[in-house]
Amino acid sequence: MKKIEAIIRTEKLEDVKRALSRTKHNHGMTVCQVLGFGKQQGFAELVRGQRVVSTLLAKVKIEMVVKDEDVEAMIELIQTATLTGEVGDGKISVSPIENVIRIRTNERGEEAL
Repeated sequence: MKKIEAIIRTEKLEDVKRALSRTKHNHGMTVCQVLGFGKQQGFAELVRGQRVVSTLLAKVKIEMVVKDEDVEAMIELIQTATLTGEVGDGKISVSPIENVIRIRTNERGEEAL
């Protein structure tokens, strides 16, 4: 099993949810609002005539745990749904998961997904 974490543009969340609902790989996801910056280093804007550099940008973090064989399909799904071609599209990371336990039924491993 793998954990997929994706930091994406806030406005792309609905696109990911729609794409996920149309696939057989839908095991659910957790979504958090986050702040951060990457190579973009924020953006500058004028506020009351003053130049203000905002270094932390609002993004959305999606987390999901999937079977090993579903990882590439999920990565492709997220990339397709979030790609704008502009700086700030986000990042996807994949980490190994040792175990998952469904609290209600005590199912473990892939059965808990």
